[in-house]
This record gives sequence, structure tokens and C-alpha cells, in this order.
Amino acid sequence: MLRRWRLVDSGLVHPPESVALDEAMLEAHSQGRVPSTLHFYVRAAPTVSVGYFQKLDESIDVEECRRRGVAIVRRKSGGSTIYTDRGQLIYGLVMDTSCLGRDESVFSAVCGSLAKAVSSFGIEAHYRPPNDVEVGGMKVSGSAQLIRSGSVLQHGTVLVDTDLEAMDAVLKPAAQGESLVRPSERVTTLAKVIGRTPDIDAVKGAIAREIELRCDARFEAAALTDFEAKIVQELVVQRYSRDDWNSKY
Repeated sequence: MLRRWRLVDSGLVHPPESVALDEAMLEAHSQGRVPSTLHFYVRAAPTVSVGYFQKLDESIDVEECRRRGVAIVRRKSGGSTIYTDRGQLIYGLVMDTSCLGRDESVFSAVCGSLAKAVSSFGIEAHYRPPNDVEVGGMKVSGSAQLIRSGSVLQHGTVLVDTDLEAMDAVLKPAAQGESLVRPSERVTTLAKVIGRTPDIDAVKGAIAREIELRCDARFEAAALTDFEAKIVQELVVQRYSRDDWNSKY
């Protein structure tokens, strides 16, 4: 029997609200208030999303972010610092940690579904453990996780047609062996590998279909609950719009 899961599409979202939304959905799910949920959104403004433990001065050029008007938000999940803009689709999937059983991790199941979704556009995409999807050895999607009271949030990006020049300008090169590698040397976009920019709604549909197949689920479109909306408002004011949170390391 298919599980009845929820699909929430927030459209364009302001940076502080975007990180609050995922956390609110995780909290609601951990309390049993909402079913497993797939969430889509696009950040309304260019944004650097900093992993919880990342130090700003080691991962981004803060002055360049200010010059370009790039927002900085620090998420609760770990992982590396990333650049996002309107050319990236961001997804979040909240579910029970035990939903997939013991034989497969959430990362492999969800990233594997993302790889199949990307491959449906006529290219070969592969899951690269622990949390990436690659095309031709270049990353086109990365993910991170946050776990709370038996519920897991996996969220990440799909690079549809992002501004790689801006990405290189605000993110510092990463060490690879004895060399420093710019972000654009490690990632690509669907637009570059397909030769055209795919419709973002088509990308959403492909992802939803593959996750439905993998998880024996059926998504039903729904809105945020009042409980979640209240948490979002509180998190934006108390945490994600505050410099002392976003710049604390």
C-alpha cells in the first residue's frame, strides 16, 4: 500500500525563511504533526548557506558577499558551505529515520533517486557517496542531513543554471592535495551538460516521481500548517536573521 506523503512547494523564498522552513517541517514531523514531506523552493536572492560548523573566514569572502549583496545564512545541518541563487532548485525531504529499513541509508536512497531524476533529462548521472550526485565526474547536486527524535531531514541543491562566476567570487578555493581548487572546477549545471536550461517544474516533477517510486509513496500537494508557520516566524526572528547566529564561527 502506498504511503500518503505531503508535497509543499514554497516557490521563491527569502534566505532567512528558507532555512527556517526546513527546520520547522522537521520539528513538526518529529512531533507527529505532519506526514513525511517533500519540500521545494528557490532562494529569492543569491545566498551563501554555511554548514553549522563552518568558519566564515575559511570558507567565504565576506567582503565580496557584501559587495555583491549575497546573503549569508548558517543552517543547522553540517556539511560544506555552498552558494545558491535562482538557478538552483533546493529540496528538503523529511521522513522517519527507519522508513527505508536497515539495508540502505537515507543518503543513498534519496541521492540515488536524484540521480535517476537528473538522468531522465537524457544524461548519465550517478550517486557518489556519501552525499553527491555527479555527471561526468562533476557535482550537480549535494545534500546534508539533520536528525531529530527519530525524524531525518535531508536537504540539498540541484544546480539547474546557477551563476558559477559568482560562486567562484564568494566561495574560497578548497584544498585538494597540494592544490587549491575553485568551486566551478568541481561542479556543473544541468544547463551546461544538457545544452539547454530545463524547466524547473519539470525537474521538481522528476524528483518527486523518483522518490515516490523508491519510497512506495504518493505525494499530495499541501500547504504549511499553522504550527509550522509559527515556528518559521520565531526562527527567523530569533536565529536566522541575526548576525550573531549566521556569523558565530
